[in-house]
Amino acid sequence: MCQVANYEAPLAQLMNALKMSMRSEQATIPSMSRVINTNNPNKLRNKNRRLIAELLRRMSSKPEVDAEVRDMAAAVVLALREIDDGLTVTMAAWEKRGYWMKAEKFYQEWSWTKESAANLDDVIRHEAWDLLPNLLLDLFPRFADVQIAKYTRKEDAWKGKHAELMEMEPMALPY
Repeated sequence: MCQVANYEAPLAQLMNALKMSMRSEQATIPSMSRVINTNNPNKLRNKNRRLIAELLRRMSSKPEVDAEVRDMAAAVVLALREIDDGLTVTMAAWEKRGYWMKAEKFYQEWSWTKESAANLDDVIRHEAWDLLPNLLLDLFPRFADVQIAKYTRKEDAWKGKHAELMEMEPMALPY
């Protein structure tokens, strides 16, 4: 019995030491706060609208289609795709809350993005560059409300986008 008692005492001391260390560790662990998604669809949509508006103005000043114009046109397609992807997220959030009419009106306002992206994608893939000015003219009124005092996007925003677009699957035509 004496031997058992000798083992119980160190065991009790060990358990107390573990409890104390756990309490001190819990005190040093910072509490978790809420995770906030800063890339919400509205912010991405506005960022892409600004990018497209700048690219449209830059492309309109180019006298001919060169590698930079091809990259810019591909960047417009990718930005329109991203806007279209954000539409479904926004609509799902509104429909979840029961705002059916608001979601439908929003979709009607932005449904042109899929068709415009598909048309530009088709022109780029088939290298029908003679159709590009007409498609860009169709886009100008959609971005007329974006005020651009100076260009803020760097060349990295569109450089290499043509190759990136060509590696992707072609868009299915929405019509």
